[in-house]
Order: sequence, then C-alpha cells, then structure tokens
Amino acid sequence: MTNNINWFPGHMRKALNETGERLKLVDIVYETADCRIPFSSRNPELDKIIGDKPRIVVLNKADLADPAKTNQWIDHLAKNGIPACALESNHKKGFDRLNQLTMDLMEEKLNKAAEKGRTGRPVRAMVVGSPNTGKSTLINALAGKKAAVTGDRPGVTKDFKWIMTGGRLELMDMPGVLWPRIATKRSAICLQACGSIKDEVTEVTETAYEIMKILIELYPKLMTERYSVPLDIESSEDDMGYSDPYYDLFLAMGKKRGCVMSGGRVDEERFAKTLLTDLREGRIGRITLEEPDPPKGN
Repeated sequence: MTNNINWFPGHMRKALNETGERLKLVDIVYETADCRIPFSSRNPELDKIIGDKPRIVVLNKADLADPAKTNQWIDHLAKNGIPACALESNHKKGFDRLNQLTMDLMEEKLNKAAEKGRTGRPVRAMVVGSPNTGKSTLINALAGKKAAVTGDRPGVTKDFKWIMTGGRLELMDMPGVLWPRIATKRSAICLQACGSIKDEVTEVTETAYEIMKILIELYPKLMTERYSVPLDIESSEDDMGYSDPYYDLFLAMGKKRGCVMSGGRVDEERFAKTLLTDLREGRIGRITLEEPDPPKGN
C-alpha cells in the first residue's frame, strides 16, 4: 500500500481541536460511522475528545450493510456502554430509534430544565464522524430540508455551522475527520474502498485488488453471482514462475465485465473503478467488511 498518502491534512487537525472546544455548547454527540466498516470509520481520537459527554453512534448506510452483522455491531457497542442505532438516512429509516435513544439520554437534563420553567428546551447535538459517513445526509433528514451540502465524496463539509430542525433538536455540523494514523493496512483499504479517502490520493487499482480479496473471503457467493467467475480457477505462472490466483480472478472478472482494451488485454484501472462503484452503490449485495472483533491485517 502506498505510504505517501496524506491521510490527515491540516484542516482535519483543526477540526478535531474545534470539536473539543465546542463540546461545551452541546448536550449530546451524534457520531456517524459507515455501517459497512464500523471499526475503521470511527475515529479513536473522538473517544478522547468526547469523554463522558452523552453520545450515540449512528451506523449510517445500513441499507448497504449486512443486517445480521449490523445487529452484532449494535450489541457490541452497547456492551461497551455506547448506544447505537442503524440508519438509512437517504430513505429516512431508523430515525424513530435515534429519537428514542436521544430522549432517553437527555431525559434527566430536560426534566431539570422543565423544573426551572424551561419547558420545551431544545436538545443541542453535535454531528461528528469520518468523511463520507453520511453526516450531512443525516442532518438534512433531521432538518427536513437541504441544510447541509451532501455528496458521495469525502471532505464536503469544511467548517462547523448550526442547523435548526424546526423541532426540539438543534444540530452543529462539524467537518469530517480521519484517524491521524490509520491502524492497519486493512483499515486503510476499507476506508479507501468505501470512499472515505479521495480516490485521487490513492492507488485505485491496488485498492480494488485488495478489497476484491476481502470480498472473496467474506462473501464468495455474492462475488460469484455478480461477476460470473468461479472462484476456484487455476492460477497461471508468468515467465519468472510467479503465480497469483487472486490476480487471475481480478483479470477474469474484468474480462467478464467487458473492461477489455484493443488486443484483448484487460483494462485493470477501468475494472478497478467498476468494482469500487459496485461496492459503494450496493450492486454486489449488502456487505459488511468488518466484524465486531478488531479486524485482521497489518
């Protein structure tokens, strides 16, 4: 994996510092994570910053994730004292559960405010998370309007701002922040493959090749169905006697998808982009790339 990628540009350090400074202005934190990669898409720096402030982990993009594994992650987080819920922000599903968790966590504070005559006091929530985990889509769904800029590329939100929802919830939108240091190669691959790191600063073909291996490991049936290639094909050797069955599978899938140049050679970059788009848009199936136990990898 390429080592010269700028995972953590200066504006992300600034955003982390500002998150800590502005915590005193809010009652609760909504931490968004990509439901397909709940480990890698959660920034461990936020744990230190948020501390004891009430928090809900919002597992966004649940419609793209394996539902059984989503439930495992919710149980795992609950056992670690962190309430979580699965959301489909684009389809506005799961918001009743988010609202219930919010009111449960805020009940004591709101009751105390009511005793002092502040009936109807708003709940102020900070929305934080890694890039491309659906923060802005979540805010727009809660606000019932296009209050935040959305996109399928990381780094859309550049600065914090308040958003009023018209109800008892006021939202502070913060820029997305990656880990200062990605924990493992596998985490880096997962973040790249799911779009949390810009394609422009990654080796797209290498990312697609590595994520293909993970997908074959976790969802061989879905990969066979999508790309019409048996996963037990024999590996060929090059002139140096080197063989790589995964590379042969990569080429076979690319050929099946029509990513072929003149002369019959597979256009590896074109197929890499096709594979990543298939994953990101759920065309392969509902996939979760990480188990609740720490992911394997270097």
